[in-house]
Amino acid sequence: MNPTAISEHGTSQLVLIDVQEKLCGVMEPAALAETVKHCGILLQAASLLEIPVICTEQYPKGLGHTLPELAARLVQPAIEKTCFSCHDSAPFRARLHGDRNQVILAGMEAHICVLQTALQLSHAGKQVFVVEDAVMSRKPEHKANALARLRQAGVIVTNAESVVFEWLRVAEGDAFKQISRLVR
Repeated sequence: MNPTAISEHGTSQLVLIDVQEKLCGVMEPAALAETVKHCGILLQAASLLEIPVICTEQYPKGLGHTLPELAARLVQPAIEKTCFSCHDSAPFRARLHGDRNQVILAGMEAHICVLQTALQLSHAGKQVFVVEDAVMSRKPEHKANALARLRQAGVIVTNAESVVFEWLRVAEGDAFKQISRLVR
């Protein structure tokens, strides 16, 4: 197995971190639209391929809930947290699938919650992928710094289209047709 590739959809799980209403309100609109689009693609593909999804919300009383267009695609309710790393949350750790070693991360902010979660998951023995076009920070330079740090730490930085086609593995079947339409 290639240690830098997503081996198949049966070995991975998707984590959507803190894509919340008030937090989104302070993001650059065009970058936010692209990030939300790619988060949506990941959520739809995960649903089609029966990949487990964990969603978190950082202090929802202050930052609001997950954007409605993304929340509508969730099977389980979001996990509320106040810690920056999702891994520091006992309910998050309880929802992690022990038999799925690969964790795909999307959400915000790249240099805080995504970064800390990725580093802790990696330290805990998970193979972590951060989806570059599905994460963001208020400042682009903070996102760039976070991605550089993650690469240095051995976390794999990828993109949404790569993830969904690695999950698929082959260009056939109904799921392939549906996912192909998503990325056009």
